[in-house]
Order: sequence, then structure tokens, then C-alpha cells
Amino acid sequence: MKELDIERVRDLNEYYKTVPYSVVRKELYSAKDLYEGYDPDDEESFKTCYDALVYKHFIENGKVAYNVEESLARTLHDFGIHKAMDRFFQRHDRNGCIGIMGGHAKARTDETYRKIVFISKKLTELGFVMISGGGPGAMEATHLGAWMAGRRKKDVEDALKMLSTAPTFRDKGWLSTAFKVMEKYPQKKYESLGIPTWLYGHEPSTPFATHIAKYFENSKREDTILTVAYGGIIYTPGSAGTIQEVFQDAVQNHYLSFGFSSPMIFLGEQFWTVEMPVYHLLKFLVKTGKYQNLNMTATDSEEDVISALVKFRDTLSGMH
Repeated sequence: MKELDIERVRDLNEYYKTVPYSVVRKELYSAKDLYEGYDPDDEESFKTCYDALVYKHFIENGKVAYNVEESLARTLHDFGIHKAMDRFFQRHDRNGCIGIMGGHAKARTDETYRKIVFISKKLTELGFVMISGGGPGAMEATHLGAWMAGRRKKDVEDALKMLSTAPTFRDKGWLSTAFKVMEKYPQKKYESLGIPTWLYGHEPSTPFATHIAKYFENSKREDTILTVAYGGIIYTPGSAGTIQEVFQDAVQNHYLSFGFSSPMIFLGEQFWTVEMPVYHLLKFLVKTGKYQNLNMTATDSEEDVISALVKFRDTLSGMH
């Protein structure tokens, strides 16, 4: 190696020592890792926890990094997260991985939030692994359901009541109430995977996900969620981001990118057929031959969602 190259490597190593995150990340995050330094009894402590300091550094150095040193540091971090996630899936069958997509603004007091919690809880108990974008709203509901797997309905109702005092992530106590639920109802048996990003770092990551693959690069993160959920995707009411994910998923299924078409389940018939009639559009595109191989269901029924996903998992098992 040329002397100049050696000096460059030394400069990079010195730069890596100054960033607030681990450049060589070997494990997925846990809530304890991500919120290191946060005290649920002191809301102000969030500003100096690990997650907040990394987000501050991210913004100060540009959402698209201003310099090559920072860009390389983020790339190495995200590569480490990717490899750690590979190890996660060595322990979990991807055919049993279910993604739930939906709005980050969905309130904890909303009926759809509650429905997601109970669907996720039941699917987790049936052996599925729940995956989401790892943020608030519908994403949090996904991981709350997985966290409460194995517990009584009255325990879930109690957890929802505890959380209802801070309905959205913009409300004071949103994070602290989550930690208090986790303390009251510890989870040691079931796992779920949240895949958030610092690009949307103003939205706190849900601590209910037992494993957190937090990325700097949002494009990697979004593609990963849709790619690893072989068992199907449940779409709950959302806005632009959720609609984008619907069509991104539809492309994978149309081309049978992984050898089969996973279920696309639209939870909320009124929303998906009237308010945001994506379901009807996709049905029309299938009918006219523009899209093929789409396995779609629109329903309000928790039982229909669970039945469709179990049936597909059984079908996949029969193929292997």
C-alpha cells in the first residue's frame, strides 16, 4: 500500500473514533442498546440517549453525508446491521416472517391500532415472526402485539390502557409508557424485528421490538422489510409511504422474484377500496393482464387475516 493510502486509512480510523455510533456493528440493537442513557422517569434524558445523539450527528453531517469519511462510516455500520440480520434469519424461517405496514401517526387509542395488536399477538403465538418499520403508530402496534404474545387478553387491555395516556409519539410520555409496559410485562420467549431508520429519526423507534435493525440508508431498510417477509404483508391504513410499499411489493410478486407470490392483505376495506382505492386498481391491473401473480385479500376480519397467512405458510411448507 502506498504511504498516502496508509495515511488515508489512519485518517479514517481517527474519524471513526469521533462518531457517536459503532462503525463496526456486530449485533442488532435491542431497546436497551438504542436507548442507552434514557431514564423513563426523566423525559429530558431522551435528548442524551444513544439514539438521540446518533440522530443529532446524522442531521449535523447531512442526511446525504457531506464528506466521504462519514459516508463510509455509515456504510460500514449498515453493512454490520445487514450481516447481523442474516444471523437473525438463520434462527427464524423466512417463510414465517410477516410484515405489517401502516401509518406512523396511528394513535394508540385508534381501533385499527388495537386490531393490529391482537392480530400480531395471535400470529406470534402461531409461530410467525412479526416485522415492521420499527417506528410508532401501526408499526408499534405490530411489536406490542408480539411483545404481549402468550399473555391473557386482560393483560393486553391493561397495556393498552397504560399506553393510552400518550396516544401518539408527539405526546409527552409516549416512550416512557412503553418502557413501563415492558417492565410490568417482561418478554423472554417471543421475538420480533423492527427495521427503522435515522432518516426518520424524529419518529422514535418502538422499544417493543426485541431486535432492532436501525439503518442510516432508508432505501436499504425499505427494500429489506419487503424482501424478508416471505410469509406475506399486511397493509393497514397509511399515506404516501404505505402506498409506495404496496406497489414495491406488487412488483416483487408480479415477477415472482423469490419463486412465489406472497399474500398482500389489505386490512380495512373502506380505506383500501374507497378512501384510497389501491385494491381496486390492482385488481383492475390483474384483470387486464398488466400485473400477474398477485395474491390479494381485502378484509376487516382479524380471523380472515390469520387464516390466509396460515394457509399460505402451509402451502409454502408443502413446496419444500
